[in-house]
Amino acid sequence: MTPEQRIEELEIKLAHLERGMLEVSDEVARQQQLIERLTERGHQLMQRVEAMQSEGGEDAATRIELPPHY
Repeated sequence: MTPEQRIEELEIKLAHLERGMLEVSDEVARQQQLIERLTERGHQLMQRVEAMQSEGGEDAATRIELPPHY
């Protein structure tokens, strides 16, 4: 293998590695955005639960009722 062939092979490998790195970087950024949205949604749901609890306790939607045979 000539030095020119080795350099060309290394350049090809480097190009593939750079492309893979960019794909991974894009995926990490997408996942970070998803994590942030889910975290915000979790905070919103917790605030709703706390508001429902402070409004007077249980309503029909949150009350657990035992079946009549118990």
